[in-house]
Amino acid sequence: MLNYEEELKKFHPSMDVNEAEDAIYSRDMTDVTDILRELLRDEKNKKNEGNGH
Repeated sequence: MLNYEEELKKFHPSMDVNEAEDAIYSRDMTDVTDILRELLRDEKNKKNEGNGH
């Protein structure tokens, strides 16, 4: 049987939505879009160097 008093002592409220958003957005994470942008920029730079630009 559950001891509700003990379970309540273990309870930790979840983050507020604003706190969760801050925690998520404050991380500097590279995603696939960032990688693709970097690859395209590198390719563009290589082409420009090959054309004398």
